[in-house]
Amino acid sequence: MTDTAFHLEMPRVLRSGVVFASPHSGDHYQESFLKQSVLDDLQIRSSSDAFVDQLFGDAPRLGAPLLVATAPRAYVDLNRAPDELDPALILDVQKKGQNPRIASGLGVIPRVVANGRSIYSGKLPRREAERRLDKYWHPYHTQLNHLLLRGKRRFGASVLIDCHSMPHEAIGEPHLRNTRKPEVVLGDRFGASCSGEVMEQVESAFERAGLTVARNAPFAGAYIAQTYGRPSHNQHAVQVEIDRSLYMDEDRIEPHRGFEDLRAVLAEVTAELIAMGLDQRPIAAE
Repeated sequence: MTDTAFHLEMPRVLRSGVVFASPHSGDHYQESFLKQSVLDDLQIRSSSDAFVDQLFGDAPRLGAPLLVATAPRAYVDLNRAPDELDPALILDVQKKGQNPRIASGLGVIPRVVANGRSIYSGKLPRREAERRLDKYWHPYHTQLNHLLLRGKRRFGASVLIDCHSMPHEAIGEPHLRNTRKPEVVLGDRFGASCSGEVMEQVESAFERAGLTVARNAPFAGAYIAQTYGRPSHNQHAVQVEIDRSLYMDEDRIEPHRGFEDLRAVLAEVTAELIAMGLDQRPIAAE
């Protein structure tokens, strides 16, 4: 696994307070981690947001930063709080109340991947969990916080577009007959992480691109949206979930022929989102 906790691509000219980030598309699988796991190469990638960083890869060219985690979600989940440690997986961790994410094996150091498949056959030492947090979790969040604060300082407000993907089966059936399943689910924690005005603009950008959009169901946003969405302080966060079946074979975890088409569509969306925070006096990126 790379020693770098993230890849950050900055635009030549920073044009907006909008920041794109992909915390779950990391694909650097350390050999020692794979040996620890009881899963095969495909199974261990099943909960990853594979290729999402590539779908939004035009952001730097269009004037916004793109922050991408390197560590796989199965190794450390950057969309969880650092104290969400699972006592069923990590030694010397005490149970603390009811946390449904931890109980289901989806703490900051996951115990399971998609469909509840266990990653390990035994427990991990507490020092191993802390090492992963120190090496990958904290650097990623320090950088993300820096980008959002810089955007707010330069442009008056910042908007985090937190990029994810969702299994097609997670969407369920539409409630009304003759309606389409949502292809994109936007989460703002029911208005807590983003102002209504900004959310309307984000939703409209995806809809104008021809995508069917839903809000907050089945995904309303997790730790990242909760932590970085502070609309009363001109800092907004929107979690974006994209149906994986639009761009990849979910069983093989490979892009299919729809990938390039979707990437082109999302480039248009990205340009429109960046324009939300457009400044008339572009400042050269540091």
